[in-house]
Amino acid sequence: MDVNQAKQEHLLALKGDLFGQLMREDPSTIKGAETLMLGEMLTLPQNFGNIFLGETFSSYISVHNDSNQVVKDILVKADLQTSSQRLNLSASNSAVAELKPECCIDDVIHHEVKEIGTHILVCAVSYTTHYGEKLYFRKFFKFQVLKPLDVKTKFYNAETDEVFLEAQIQNITTSPMFMEKVSLEPSMMYNVTELNMVTSGDQGESTFGKMSYLQPMDTRQYLYCLKPKPEYAEKAGVIKGVTVIGKLDIVWKTNLGERGRLQTSQLQRMAPGYGDIRLSLEMIPDTVNLEEPFDIICKITNCSERTMDLVLEMCNTRSIHWCGISGRQLGKLCPGGFLSLPLTVLSSVQGLQSISGLRLTDTFLKRTYEYDDIAQVCVVCPFTSNES
Repeated sequence: MDVNQAKQEHLLALKGDLFGQLMREDPSTIKGAETLMLGEMLTLPQNFGNIFLGETFSSYISVHNDSNQVVKDILVKADLQTSSQRLNLSASNSAVAELKPECCIDDVIHHEVKEIGTHILVCAVSYTTHYGEKLYFRKFFKFQVLKPLDVKTKFYNAETDEVFLEAQIQNITTSPMFMEKVSLEPSMMYNVTELNMVTSGDQGESTFGKMSYLQPMDTRQYLYCLKPKPEYAEKAGVIKGVTVIGKLDIVWKTNLGERGRLQTSQLQRMAPGYGDIRLSLEMIPDTVNLEEPFDIICKITNCSERTMDLVLEMCNTRSIHWCGISGRQLGKLCPGGFLSLPLTVLSSVQGLQSISGLRLTDTFLKRTYEYDDIAQVCVVCPFTSNES
């Protein structure tokens, strides 16, 4: 063996190792069978029969004249029969004047699949023979439309009128899919912020990393924060009754790059029940020092349809002590109105403490509203002992 031949064999071995390594790193390659196939992301489909909801069904139709005679007035019609409707997919409904022997009429049809279940492609051809006889035949092609994703949602209503949406998306197909986009289109009363990025300097990186593949039966959780638009934020009664949040828009790609898209119906939450008066916190520190007063700002909103005359009482608990005068008059509050109330508190116990003990009394109806566990604050000791 000469030197050149040895170098060539060494290069081939290196290429083989690199190719094998790439196949092992391919998320869609079957583990242990890297040398038998190129991975599902690179191989052709093994059979025809299934398509997924949200994908575009495409078909190439060819009508070939196998006879040795010219046929005339050829009309090719392609219909798609679903469980609820019949759709005409033909690009043209006009007849072709003639078709010579060994020639063909070609057509490509497309349809975005919006129903699951059995679909039947019906191809009908009518033509006139050389002797003037009118003939007609049909071909049927059946395929199943399956559900590609399982989507579950959870809502969390914050005290600040914010709504957090958690969307769990599971790939229920048998192949990996590339998640191109998962976004939330909010309703007209909200602005949305996606919480699926980690900011590092000036750049943001997805919480799922650089690989956007979703393996079969794997699930991802996407989080969104919805805030009321400024023109609706001050209308307590309006936001209170809003149940429609928006809809999810999901775009993916499968084995050979076919794009699929699904939009959910309008997502609805259970509207929070605030009662006649809503008390929320506009400002509170995360961490405070033990036995040192700290300030909070409460927002009191009249959610009823009547005017209230309010009195504030502050009741101390085992760990929380209010600073100020209890039983003071807050004045009248009209329907939909609100007021900001600064208060001072101190804690005598370390750890995570709940802010409790506020009481609001409506003097018109002699009705008292109790507010406990409004928020939580971490209480730490500012002094540390050095043990020698």
